[in-house]
Amino acid sequence: MQNHPVQTVSVIVPVFNESEVLPLFHRRLKDVLSKLPFNYEIIYINDGSGDGTWDLVNELKNKEPQIALIDLSRNFGKELALSAGLDYAKGDAVVVIDADLQDPPELIPELLNHWQQGFDVIYAKRTTRHGETWFKKFSAHYFYKIIHRLSNIPIPEDTGDFRVLSKRAVFALRQCKEHHRFMKGLFSWIGFKQTAVLYERAPRAKGETKWNYLKLWELALEGITSFTIVPLKCASYLGFLTAFSAFLYALFIIYKTLRFGESVQGYPSLMVVMLFLGGIQLITLGIIGEYLGRTFNESKQRPLYLVQDYQASDVQA
Repeated sequence: MQNHPVQTVSVIVPVFNESEVLPLFHRRLKDVLSKLPFNYEIIYINDGSGDGTWDLVNELKNKEPQIALIDLSRNFGKELALSAGLDYAKGDAVVVIDADLQDPPELIPELLNHWQQGFDVIYAKRTTRHGETWFKKFSAHYFYKIIHRLSNIPIPEDTGDFRVLSKRAVFALRQCKEHHRFMKGLFSWIGFKQTAVLYERAPRAKGETKWNYLKLWELALEGITSFTIVPLKCASYLGFLTAFSAFLYALFIIYKTLRFGESVQGYPSLMVVMLFLGGIQLITLGIIGEYLGRTFNESKQRPLYLVQDYQASDVQA
């Protein structure tokens, strides 16, 4: 009877100033992984923390050889930290999870069960979002509605980064080298067999969220501009409609002047039209600028991230 080698699961955990919650998170995660019939490694990616997070994960590494550490040279942002974890993961399956315990590690066995059934991307879908403001829930809901309508890539609603990826899904993601990354979109873009697992999202266990409304707005722009050019098309349509309306209005002014002999009147309406047209032009230029700026950044071909220190786990690839 032939013995099959034990498969390996890699758990990717990007961390940025998470020293308060990290001990509790690691304890819960290890309790779950130790009961699974797999080898495992936990990859902590330190994204430029300044609160002692790096020292803490080093202490964990000294006690547990299953831990791997990646220390980025500065704060590159969660999307790129997550990409670094995917590049270094050795496992046959890769779990992506945050350290704030809003996503329960206890759900990992169920996600892996679907992976064993042949799915390549198993994402955890939130049924409730405890601990979040009504405005954040409202804006998140309508963001996914908007991007679903604008993009031809179906991105699941109420879904974060918490998921399991097969080895071929990870290899596919490694081929995506754009700097302006919206990982939730890339997870959907690669395709393959995908399914959802429902769960209730808990409030953050300790510490404060790193996602203020400005960062969420920037992430929304990344998502929209990365997966659709509809805003550019809308700018073109808006420009055409405005120009056509201005042409009709010009014909009306000419007719009115010839018919009734109007002279220098209508200063307020003239200013309104000028300001309106100027606003439309600035909005259109802003949309073009967003895409042009991203093209400029991609053309420089800089590396996605820089690693200051890497300590591998004892898990064999």
